[in-house]
Amino acid sequence: MSEPSFRYTAELAGQIETAWQDRWEAEETFCAPNPAGVWADPARTDRKGEKLYVLDMFPYPSGAGLHVGHPLGYIATDTFARYQRMKGRNVLHALGYDAFGLPAEQYAVQTGQHPRITTEHNVANMRRQLRRLGLAHDPRRSVATTDVDFYTWTQWIFLQVFNAWYDEDAGRARHIDELVTEFEEGKRPTPSGRPWHELETAERRRIIDSHRLAYLSDAPVNWCPGLGTVLANEEVTNEGRSEIGNYPVFKRNMSQWMMRITAYADRLLADLDQLEWPEKVKAMQRNWIGRSEGAKVFFTESVTGERIEVFTTRPDTLFGATFMVLAPEHPLADLAGAEWPEGTDEAWTGGYTSPAEAVAAYRAQAARKTDAERRVETKEKSGLFTGRFAVNPVDGRAIPVFIADYVMMGYGTGAIMAVPSGDQRDFEFATQYRLPIIHTVTPGPDHDGTSAWTGDGEVINSANPEISLNGMTVDRAKAAITEWLEARGLGESTVNFKLRDWLFSRQRYWGEPFPIVYDEEGMPVALPETMLPVTLPEVDDYSPKALDPDDKDSDPQPPLSRATGWTTVELDLGDGVRTYRRELNVMPQWAGSCWYELRYLDPANRERFVDREVERYWMGPRGEGDVGGVDLYVGGVEHAVLHLLYARFWHKVLFDLGHVSSAEPFRRLFNQGYIQAYAYRDDRGQPVPADEVEEIEENGATRYVWQGQDVRREYGKMGKSLKNIVTPDLMYELYGADTFRLYEMGMGPLDQSKPWETRAIVGSQRFLQRLWRNVVDETTGEVHVTDDALDEATLRALHKTIDAVGHDYEALSFNTAIARLTEYNSALTKLDRVPRAAVEPLVLMVAPLAPHIAEELWQRLGHEHSLAFEAFPVADPTLVVDDTITAVVQVRGKVRAQFEVSVDITEEELEKLALSHPRIVKEIPNGVRKVIVKAPKLVNVVPA
Repeated sequence: MSEPSFRYTAELAGQIETAWQDRWEAEETFCAPNPAGVWADPARTDRKGEKLYVLDMFPYPSGAGLHVGHPLGYIATDTFARYQRMKGRNVLHALGYDAFGLPAEQYAVQTGQHPRITTEHNVANMRRQLRRLGLAHDPRRSVATTDVDFYTWTQWIFLQVFNAWYDEDAGRARHIDELVTEFEEGKRPTPSGRPWHELETAERRRIIDSHRLAYLSDAPVNWCPGLGTVLANEEVTNEGRSEIGNYPVFKRNMSQWMMRITAYADRLLADLDQLEWPEKVKAMQRNWIGRSEGAKVFFTESVTGERIEVFTTRPDTLFGATFMVLAPEHPLADLAGAEWPEGTDEAWTGGYTSPAEAVAAYRAQAARKTDAERRVETKEKSGLFTGRFAVNPVDGRAIPVFIADYVMMGYGTGAIMAVPSGDQRDFEFATQYRLPIIHTVTPGPDHDGTSAWTGDGEVINSANPEISLNGMTVDRAKAAITEWLEARGLGESTVNFKLRDWLFSRQRYWGEPFPIVYDEEGMPVALPETMLPVTLPEVDDYSPKALDPDDKDSDPQPPLSRATGWTTVELDLGDGVRTYRRELNVMPQWAGSCWYELRYLDPANRERFVDREVERYWMGPRGEGDVGGVDLYVGGVEHAVLHLLYARFWHKVLFDLGHVSSAEPFRRLFNQGYIQAYAYRDDRGQPVPADEVEEIEENGATRYVWQGQDVRREYGKMGKSLKNIVTPDLMYELYGADTFRLYEMGMGPLDQSKPWETRAIVGSQRFLQRLWRNVVDETTGEVHVTDDALDEATLRALHKTIDAVGHDYEALSFNTAIARLTEYNSALTKLDRVPRAAVEPLVLMVAPLAPHIAEELWQRLGHEHSLAFEAFPVADPTLVVDDTITAVVQVRGKVRAQFEVSVDITEEELEKLALSHPRIVKEIPNGVRKVIVKAPKLVNVVPA
């Protein structure tokens, strides 16, 4: 039997979809007008409603293109944005490409092809796939971080950060010139105390550079020889390997660009309370920032008097500090003695002939460990005595100073006071090395002394001639000892953060060049804004010099060093023509994604990174106390710390300097779940291509076979690594984009991960086929709706659906919206002929989810213009509320009858109906003893 000529098939869907995509593009349907500038477009009177800025997290244009997991969030934001347009909002929705980064560079290394060519090809492919999906983006606003017009302003923002410092007193960033003025006028003392005008120029520059928000630091970094670059902490796995490539990562001291994000730690923490973000994401950021209150305490090295600063949250335990531990990288470990002090315990020496030898050997051993390995909690602790002692400031005791790799230079001060009675790590170390254990808090009655006591209790063993903490509570003792330390210059109350400044240098080619040069003294000089952009030079080899992944002592050799004609430059920066050396590192991939939401607003602006009025319109605060920002930001929870924290920092700097009106970049955040899919592994545990696996039923059991061998099935996140990718291109071909969109939105709650099942997508196709048949005759292609009035049941079903679906769209509950639309659509199929008044609102309600078929049906129903800005149907409240309800009759507590009654039925009427019901009559042959009536829902009968 042949298929009807006008049935809604994948082929017809494809024709309809591409035609409407072409029309939307030609008519600039989704080009959102700005309030000022070249895109103000005052003629578009249909878009004068309240603004709404909807944004997806910046995608990376992979060479593999999209798989069906990628568009989940894009379809969701598109559905929400389309609905809001129909509600009269002026919606801005755009998408660009985070196109710098290592994958394109690595491909260039392998092929010799310039990464720009690879990137542009990948972007073009991704644009094609997304366009075919029917996303209602404003095409004029699309950007890529690799566009010179974009990274010109990335470099400009870097200059704003470089030319700023954080004024602790004002609680905000200020221009660096204002700091210079304060030094010149004597309002701020120099570090040495000498007047500013007496200092040499180089000394002044070093002082100013030490205050900048972007600064050079010779500090411990994560050196990855296998990638030839340093990595941020967040780019290193818990196993101490690179997130990309899985190479070993080592700690090294190198001069690198850093961003002083720690200056904003308190504000980044406090302003989380102003954001509409998932609580788990706020918690992740709070934990990463890691604010803790305590005290700095100053110990002194017993011979040299060198100060050793520690941070502790428990200054009340100072009398129990029986030794100190330094991180192996701590500079004071250099003071290790030439010989062991008399009576040194052999366990402390590690068998070495001198402290200096022991420290050198231990440092080499620690350098071979990853941070993760050093953090592992084991009973067996490693450490060595430095041959030095430190004076405990509360009682003058000389306590031994050790180095141990469980203390990290990047946490706190890199030195700890060890209180073995109250800290389990210190307890195990003290037990292993036969060090004293002094309790400063009364242990609980069940404490057996085989571990540290970390509970509360009364303070003991904590007194000197000037102060006694004995008998105090822990909290009271903390305050008392801190006050005592501050009065004597031995310590001070302080707040500490786990957050560390952001490592901003990468030894790569495919990234934004720094707008920085170095003078003959090797000091950094910012290029003037008029010299932007600094463009990437052409090189023959895009890779850092090939390095042994295990050679921790190797030095980075950035690819830009090969551009010998570019690395030095003759410039006149105001003091005559001089020779300068360029910065050979590039910015990390995070740079462009720190501010792209601002460039979407005004991408053609050559005078500013964004027009002030445009930014205020789209992202400005709504009122007193509001932080502003994007109205809805959707993306994966994996970016909870990295991207979101960095973007908030940059935005706050721009806010402090007066460049933006919004204090935060993203007002509301929603994390979508993942699409999971079956993956298959062979007997070696290696993934095999999922689309090549056969499913075989034998004797009531299922086998999975690939190339003749049995394989094991498992669930996993869809991706190249598990070889379980399903492409949207295949879905377009087999079912059409609207069916694909509907299926993804109907799989389950948007914020939950969901299993992909290609065979299940046919259910979404059937829904659209039924919708099509309700309007179009599959045999003739004619519209066959009537102009009849709706019967009462259909009218009420329609308005209930309108009301519920509207609420679902607002809440991003698209799966429940689809369920309601399916129910109503199915009800219409049971009518002899479908009234126009019943189906036109349905078409409008379906439009945000399946826009192409909705547009086509809307046009066939006789409407000339796109429905993109048609008003979303409005529910009549009187028709949403039922005028009847199901009443339940219970006898002896069990339901014995149900029937429909009016919602305003009286108790007397309900009781009469209940007692006359045939089923209830049988239950009360001897009459009733009591009847409890709760109209209109319940009657409870107690038989006589």
